[in-house]
Amino acid sequence: MLPSESRLRRREDFATAVRRGRRVGRPLLVVHLYTGGTTAEPANPHGAGGNFLPARAGFVVSKAVGVAVVRNRVKRRLRHLVAERIGSLPAGSLIVVRALPSAAEAQYTDLARDLDSALRKLSASSPTGAGQ
Repeated sequence: MLPSESRLRRREDFATAVRRGRRVGRPLLVVHLYTGGTTAEPANPHGAGGNFLPARAGFVVSKAVGVAVVRNRVKRRLRHLVAERIGSLPAGSLIVVRALPSAAEAQYTDLARDLDSALRKLSASSPTGAGQ
């Protein structure tokens, strides 16, 4: 399970990850990763009072994916997959995983393959490669 302190909850955090982060699309999902680090807005892996902030993740599974039972199954699978990988992300980073309609029919291993592929591409790409 994804720890509570590792979950995105605020709309502003989702918006920051989607608007300012880098994006990689795969057949089953789209991953947005925001690590900060620009000169105008430096990365701050510390919260108020100097507390260390872990990487945080959020999920978007729209009604286009399917009925509520299917959406919840996809969300549970994605949460589990991200929980296994969140430790490898930079501290203070924000990640949003958006499931595409094809994720409804996908197997767990297919979701894992697409997520790993997207994270590899995001970690290999430079900050100037935004919007790929």
